[in-house]
Amino acid sequence: MLLTYHLDGALKDLEEIIQVTQLDIADIQEAKADEQFKRLALKEEKIASFEAKKAMIDHEISKLMTSHPNKELPDLLDEEQHAKLDELKKNLQILKEVNQKYARMVLAVSALYNDFLEQLVPTEMDGYERVASKDPSLLEVRV
Repeated sequence: MLLTYHLDGALKDLEEIIQVTQLDIADIQEAKADEQFKRLALKEEKIASFEAKKAMIDHEISKLMTSHPNKELPDLLDEEQHAKLDELKKNLQILKEVNQKYARMVLAVSALYNDFLEQLVPTEMDGYERVASKDPSLLEVRV
């Protein structure tokens, strides 16, 4: 059935997105930014693929419900489809947790780099914006 096919594809994409995000977490811990950037296109591709498959799942479920208006959705799906939907829900929760962990790490690294930058290139407020200090000693070259 087409719904099962799309569920399988969505699950595969979701598992790959989780794996890539876990690799990103490992690489951010080792300061391997280049590795993360190399995987960015793959990650974006997998996310787009997952979103397309999810749209197809929604479409197939909508078709089922329209063709059987007197039945509830749980009665329209077989055991395998129920199991795959449950697995999809579980994997989405795992992805959410992995993404939250990654986001916390990215924020911590960003704060660290911003602190280093502020120490190297002092800034001052110019209205509502932060701009590099106009202090000429910052650009002074010492021989």
